[in-house]
Amino acid sequence: MTEKETDDVKNKNQGIYLSLIIPAFNEETRIGISLDRILSFLRSQPYSSEVIIVDDGSKDRTRDLIRERYGNQDGVRIYHQPRNLGKGEAVKKGMLLGNGEYLFFSDADLSVPIETLPTFLNYLEKHCDVTIGTRQKSGATIEVHQPFYREFMGKIYTRLSNWILGLSTSDFTCGFKGFRREAARELFSRQKLKNWSFDAEILYLAHLKDYPVLEIPVHWRNDERTKVRLWRDVVGSFLGLIQIRFNAFMRRYQ
Repeated sequence: MTEKETDDVKNKNQGIYLSLIIPAFNEETRIGISLDRILSFLRSQPYSSEVIIVDDGSKDRTRDLIRERYGNQDGVRIYHQPRNLGKGEAVKKGMLLGNGEYLFFSDADLSVPIETLPTFLNYLEKHCDVTIGTRQKSGATIEVHQPFYREFMGKIYTRLSNWILGLSTSDFTCGFKGFRREAARELFSRQKLKNWSFDAEILYLAHLKDYPVLEIPVHWRNDERTKVRLWRDVVGSFLGLIQIRFNAFMRRYQ
C-alpha cells in the first residue's frame, strides 16, 4: 500500500465507533466465510464499524479474494504487507490504522465467535481499558481442544511468561482482545516484537503503563489448520520473552 492509500484508509474512517483488525496469512480457504460472518454481525449492530484486514505477505490468493469480494464494500479495508513479517507486526499495523473508539483484533479462523464481541465492548464502554479472552478461567468453554501436546506447551508458555514478566495472566495467546483507543495507541505504538510473542509484550506493556487487564472467559474451538509451526514458534516465543525483559532493561518502552 502506498503512503497515499494509507492516508485514504485513515481519512475514510473518521467517526468510527469500533474497529476490528484481522491479521491474515495464506487464508484464502477460510477468510471469505469468516468475513461474511463478521460483516453480517457488525452490520446488525447499532454503531458504526470498520474491518481492517492486514494481509501479511500471503503467497496464495488471500489478497485478491478480499479485494474481489469486499474491496468495494463500505467499512472494509485491506492493508498489504509486501512480505511476511509476522502476526505481531500485522496486528500492530492494523491497530495503528484503526480509527475506532474501541479496537479489537481477532484471528481469521474465528476460534472465538464474533458474537462474543458485545460482552467485551460492554466492559470497555464502562471504562475498562484492556479486555482479553481466556480459555483457562471458570466459564470458558472449549468446543474443540487442541492436541494434548499443544495444550501442554501452552500451559508451559503461560507459566514462563508470568514468571519472566512478573504477571499473573491465565491465557496470553487467545486471539481475541479489545482495547479503548487511548490504550491501543499507547501500547501498540511501543510494541517491538513481530512474532507470536507480541501478545505477551502488549500485556507486559499494559502492566508497565498501569492499564488494568480484564480477562473474560470465552467459547473457543481449535482449528486444525492453524498457522503455528510448533517447535519454531515455541522457541521464538520463548526468546521473545527474554527480548521483552531486555527491552525493558534498556528502557526501550519509555
